[in-house]
Amino acid sequence: MARNELNTREKRAMAAISTASGNMLIVAADQRNGMKAVMTDGPNGAVTQEELADAKADLVRYLGNEASAILLDPEVALPAIPDNGVLTRDTALVVGMDASGFEEIDGLRFTRFVDGVTPQTVLDLGGDVAKMLWYMRPDRQDASSRVGQEIKDLVSACEAAGLLLIVEILTYRLEDESEEEYAAKLPGLIADATRVSVECGAKVLKLQYPGSAEACIAVNEAADGVPWAVLSAGVDHTTFIGQVRTAVANGASGAMAGRSLWKDSLSVSHDVRAELLTSRAVPRLRELQAAVDRA
Repeated sequence: MARNELNTREKRAMAAISTASGNMLIVAADQRNGMKAVMTDGPNGAVTQEELADAKADLVRYLGNEASAILLDPEVALPAIPDNGVLTRDTALVVGMDASGFEEIDGLRFTRFVDGVTPQTVLDLGGDVAKMLWYMRPDRQDASSRVGQEIKDLVSACEAAGLLLIVEILTYRLEDESEEEYAAKLPGLIADATRVSVECGAKVLKLQYPGSAEACIAVNEAADGVPWAVLSAGVDHTTFIGQVRTAVANGASGAMAGRSLWKDSLSVSHDVRAELLTSRAVPRLRELQAAVDRA
């Protein structure tokens, strides 16, 4: 039996965010400041909240609806996108619960929830699945740490609400670490963070690419049967496709892609967005689906 096995309701939610072949395929569009940063054609380079909301709606309309699921935020995108009928019935909604940015305490990063967002809020917004991001340094934090307890608490709260939770983990470089030191530690950090998250009850994981086939095998062993998807982390599409192929060949259950799909297809102009998302981002999504399904 897999560790932290899904219950019946969670299995249905897992099917909703997966391809017909049973592999996760989620377009990540919960970014706020990161999405504004790539919309550089606005007056004076500024992007208003209204323009960002319009861009997110078009991203769903022309790209997200082509995927199994779309990940959206409850600050800009929701509830307007489902309320306005932009999201199709065949695309599942994943609601991100994490606020932008992080606080730093004694050199460690901590995320926070979007104000007022709970598992019930996710359900009220029409969400099929919830997602929460945590930063973790498993060489300094374990299941008994603050981050470990936060994962345990939200896993329990989502279970009580009948909601599947995707646990996203990001490792990061400490202030006194060189880039070379961090790069050398990264595969082990991702595997150890996976192990801690599973110990805390995580049932689905969203993880950084650990760097190689061997490292993916180590992560898969640490996951102990818990499905995990690889995130794009801002790399270009060609690079990410290669990472996904390696990851799924060595245990990953899918991919969650954001900027690798759409970072060069967003614009303040609706017409430009529509054209670029259709002609550039959608073919990338099709290629990503083939990689996820090992087609």
